[in-house]
Amino acid sequence: MDLLAYLDPGSGSMILQIIAGGLAAVAVTAKLYWNRLLRLLRIRKDDEAAPPADQQRTDSA
Repeated sequence: MDLLAYLDPGSGSMILQIIAGGLAAVAVTAKLYWNRLLRLLRIRKDDEAAPPADQQRTDSA
């Protein structure tokens, strides 16, 4: 059985874009879950728990 297949130059570009987009999506997802994991293990404090910088200056003055 003879298979006739052809990939034009645009196909290679599309494959590279799909791979790059997939890697970017994995990186963003990993960053989100990494921050959640650090907060869960209490390695990193919540951003909301820290008072804003404006309140710190007015309290100490």
